[in-house]
Amino acid sequence: MKLAKSLFLGSVAGLAAVAGAQAADLPVKKAAAVEYVRVCSTYGAGFFYIPGTETCLRVGGRVRAEYQYLEANDREDDSIGFRARGRIQLDARTATAYGLLRTFVRFDVTHNTGVYGGDTAIVDQAFVQFGGLTAGRTVSFFDNSDLPTGHFGTLRFSDAPTVNALAYTFSFGNGFSATLALEEGRFAPVFDPVLINGPLATFPVGSPADISAGQRAPDLVANLKYAGTWGSFQVSGAAHQIRSNVLQASNGFDYGIFNGTIPDTEYGYAVTAQGSINLPMLAAGDALWLAATYANGALAYLGATGNITASNVTGRVVDAYIGLDGDIETGEGWSIAGGLRHYWTPTIRQNVFGSYARIEYGNQVQALTGIDFDFNEWRLGTNVIWSPVAGLDIGVEVLYANVDTNQLQFVDGRLRDSGDSWEGRLRVQRDF
Repeated sequence: MKLAKSLFLGSVAGLAAVAGAQAADLPVKKAAAVEYVRVCSTYGAGFFYIPGTETCLRVGGRVRAEYQYLEANDREDDSIGFRARGRIQLDARTATAYGLLRTFVRFDVTHNTGVYGGDTAIVDQAFVQFGGLTAGRTVSFFDNSDLPTGHFGTLRFSDAPTVNALAYTFSFGNGFSATLALEEGRFAPVFDPVLINGPLATFPVGSPADISAGQRAPDLVANLKYAGTWGSFQVSGAAHQIRSNVLQASNGFDYGIFNGTIPDTEYGYAVTAQGSINLPMLAAGDALWLAATYANGALAYLGATGNITASNVTGRVVDAYIGLDGDIETGEGWSIAGGLRHYWTPTIRQNVFGSYARIEYGNQVQALTGIDFDFNEWRLGTNVIWSPVAGLDIGVEVLYANVDTNQLQFVDGRLRDSGDSWEGRLRVQRDF
């Protein structure tokens, strides 16, 4: 029996040895290397390394649902509106021997109804940064984009619009920087060139004649900025070209001895000071902000990118007009806007804000037309926002606006020189 058991175990061992030797002769397929996504903590939360590269990428976006009530002026006017906006953005950053190489792109697609107007699909931002160079569409360097404004509706100041630009930023350290930029021109009114004339008697009503010439130079913008733990402060200036076409009879208006002449090119300008102060002594996250701006021949830098209307009373906004001597004369104005953000609890905050703007055209317009087109506007509002979880805001806002002109206008069957309006908004927004 023992002999049989020994013979059986020996046979099994031999077979195992032969099988092992044959297996050693077979080719072995090497497992493919696995690339794991690595977290990139260099630039903040949400970045990860693109596999196989040293580029860090963050994918983000926003969904906003908003509902607005706007006091209607006439029966045919809408008084409510619905908005749905989707945003996708990509932020790619790579450290190089020359400094940070950054590419940023943001797409906004919006469906609007009622008081909001029509649908839009735009490239809101798309720029490349390489060291101090910025090229593409970005927030205007005229504005301090660090202001903790928090409003939903419109305030009358240059509220960080996006523009096409070519800029260079000098960083001095300790929070100080300076930027010099060439930016696409800002015009008042929007999409209409800067001059309004011929005849100026049509200025109060309807669409005045437009004899502006093509743009030959971009706006030149420069700023000096400081950003620190206490807040931020920025002073900025912009130069804006104003050109007219050949003067000639238009809409029954005769330029007389100026017919056939071309007014000399003029330049408008704007200056602003914008800053904020953190107020942690009140509550964590509290802040106060202020923006003061003066503009001459560049009224869009006041945030006045079109005529300003309340209850069908309109303040006319133009950068310039043709004066008594056939030369370009500029309009001027100033605005001041500000607000306070306060956290009642870590998840509930309130913003209180307002603005005042004054626009003037001088005595020549009144001499030409017999009408004083100067006007002022003020706006005041507040909102309350609840953020139950990170990235989610649910807020309501109410805003009052008043336009006070020096020009009697026929509105609703009677002559009026001032008007006011109320609007309210409900917003649900998720950022990720």
